[in-house]
Amino acid sequence: MCRSASTWPHAFATEKMRAADISEALLPTLSRQDIRDLFPGPEHFLRRKATWKLFHKEQEVQQAASPNQENGSNGRGQATVQVNPCVSETPRPSNPTPPQPDVQEILDPPRTCSYPTLNMLFILTVMDELRCILDRSNPDFISDLKTSWESFYGKAQFYGVFKKLLGPSTTQDKVTRSIAMMKALPEMFPSPVAPPKNLGHASEAMVHILEPTENPNTYLQRRPVFSPVLIICDSSCMLAIGSTPVITFPKENIDTAVLYLLAYYYTFHLTYPKCIATLLSVLQSEVQQDAIHDSYATSSYKKALSEWKKFIGE
Repeated sequence: MCRSASTWPHAFATEKMRAADISEALLPTLSRQDIRDLFPGPEHFLRRKATWKLFHKEQEVQQAASPNQENGSNGRGQATVQVNPCVSETPRPSNPTPPQPDVQEILDPPRTCSYPTLNMLFILTVMDELRCILDRSNPDFISDLKTSWESFYGKAQFYGVFKKLLGPSTTQDKVTRSIAMMKALPEMFPSPVAPPKNLGHASEAMVHILEPTENPNTYLQRRPVFSPVLIICDSSCMLAIGSTPVITFPKENIDTAVLYLLAYYYTFHLTYPKCIATLLSVLQSEVQQDAIHDSYATSSYKKALSEWKKFIGE
């Protein structure tokens, strides 16, 4: 079991709101500055943004419907719609509503709020940020990305068996298969740079299985790399950046955890760790369909991609 509930980000939000004597009923009344004061610092950017969006989506839609009155014009007869990200005054185009099934899954019933609900909304927010970066005009981007990952994952299972890194998966449940895949991926697409000695296997740069007596805070403080990491305990998964917990999600959703990791690399403009740079570059081009520029296409990436393409017959 995990050592302490205080290590998980949704528990952090709960504690902060309780300390400030803020109930769920008061959340819709919070201003942008109130949310900044409640969750200060760049590490809570997505938490602030998700909290604001949860209660002000209708307001943004109304503003978008009356652009000439409140938002002005960009000089070409088109309205410039302001979105409130809670931390930045830089105008950004308004994002369309995410795919309806995802929204219903997170907000059930609609317009209700609980701290686990907020935590799931953080996931939707970072995935929508990834959509804005890679394919802003595609409202089905998240669904398409999941389909792309499922296709890659299915082929990678055979590739892992071919390279003797994975065993047959017929008797394994989804969680066991997903963990085995994440541990094997860095060897399927190896980088020439070895991981730091106190990190251990290269897969530790992206996933760590928490021991029953292990304290996640202590592990994160001692971790020698800053990259996003997925920490798995008995019943839940936590994604952290550096020593800061960011999101949690149920263990049964672990099959999409790699997509969350990639999304945080993009959202926070993080550099790939050298020990898994080849793997992340392959995932970038093959799963996210975001081509690697020639100046960043290393020899190890070209070799790994060539072997992969040959195996899948492309």
